[in-house]
Amino acid sequence: MIPVCAVDDLPVGEAVRVEAEVPIAVFNADGVLYAIDDTCTHQDASLADGWLEGCVVECPLHASCFDLRTGQPTGPPAKKPVRTHEVEVREGVVYVRPSMSAVA
Repeated sequence: MIPVCAVDDLPVGEAVRVEAEVPIAVFNADGVLYAIDDTCTHQDASLADGWLEGCVVECPLHASCFDLRTGQPTGPPAKKPVRTHEVEVREGVVYVRPSMSAVA
């Protein structure tokens, strides 16, 4: 598990980038925490810098959108999904368990 931040340091509607073997973005979507690979599969842009609406993040570069629950793109130009990762909160700290599985 990778420690991310205190849960109070990740307000609703915000995201944080975690440096890992593959960078991970952790989002607070209406009080539910989600983690996905941080790099858009269309072009190399940080999804943590994107716009969050509900459970969908829009890439800041070319407006590809990804569902935080599944990692699936919800429209072009991205066609490949991003990996999702397990998020856990323990004693007020957010942790991410990086997924070892390949993207479908």
